[in-house]
Amino acid sequence: MEPVRWGLLSTARINEAILTGAAKTGTTEIVAVASRDQARADEYAREHGLARAHGSYEALLEDDDVEVVYNSLPNSMHVEWSIRALEAGKHVLCEKPLDKRPGEVERAFEVADKAGRLLMEAFMYRHHPQTLKLAELVSSGRIGELRNLRSVFTWMMSDDTDVRLVPELDGGALMDLGCYCISMQRVLAGEPELVMGQQRVGPTGVDLAFNGILRFAGDVLGEFHCGFDLPEANGIEAIGSEGVAVVPDPVRCRDPHVLLNGERVDVDDVDRYCLQVENFSAAVRGEAEQLLGRADALAQARTIAALYRSAESGAAEVP
Repeated sequence: MEPVRWGLLSTARINEAILTGAAKTGTTEIVAVASRDQARADEYAREHGLARAHGSYEALLEDDDVEVVYNSLPNSMHVEWSIRALEAGKHVLCEKPLDKRPGEVERAFEVADKAGRLLMEAFMYRHHPQTLKLAELVSSGRIGELRNLRSVFTWMMSDDTDVRLVPELDGGALMDLGCYCISMQRVLAGEPELVMGQQRVGPTGVDLAFNGILRFAGDVLGEFHCGFDLPEANGIEAIGSEGVAVVPDPVRCRDPHVLLNGERVDVDDVDRYCLQVENFSAAVRGEAEQLLGRADALAQARTIAALYRSAESGAAEVP
């Protein structure tokens, strides 16, 4: 298939993973980058061998050679600039989380539908064989009846100026890390029916740490914790009536495998960003279905919003 031409909306650090992933596939070509500063865009384009550098986000959207925009702006700018890109005729892969407000997520997908363009939330780990294998083992009954889920994602943030600590940019541990914990559990148990959340708020006003409880259909109970002020940890555990399935590194997918009742089940070691890019480019060409769409993004936002409401009210909330 003819390679799909992508443009990077910002010079964020996460772009490196997309560039590396795209370089491993013949379906995608990164052709442009945009920054609010022309000199910064020029430098970035030189460093990464990109054909064009734009000194404004608007200029990238006006680039007729760009088919897909990868939106790696801060969280609070995800919906606004995804909509602007869609209205400019671009398909959009937007970094997670798309938004914590379900209404805004719905609005973005309405624009995508009206424009006849694709929009996908970038949960790269969902594309990895490790995630698929875990879901297969649980759904096939290899651990019996699913009863409990535990997930964690934490690391110690040392930079007090990090954008993820800025409330105006929709920062916070739940948005950056907890969204993975929620997503993992939703993959295995469906949509939560009731949630409770507690947070530890830092000096800037965002949640430095967040603990959540999720109740799913069939009396499946989930719990998670995430944080910027805790030692590094990542994992998910699915506990059934007859066994346990564990993925020690579900997001970064290093040394990919599932531990099924203590026995190692290996899966292919592939670049999850490459798989994500391949899937979206193939969907743009009409050769595949995008893995994640409106329903998944909306359910994710509803759960995040309900957890934040619970943390404020102290009561259980319905997503």
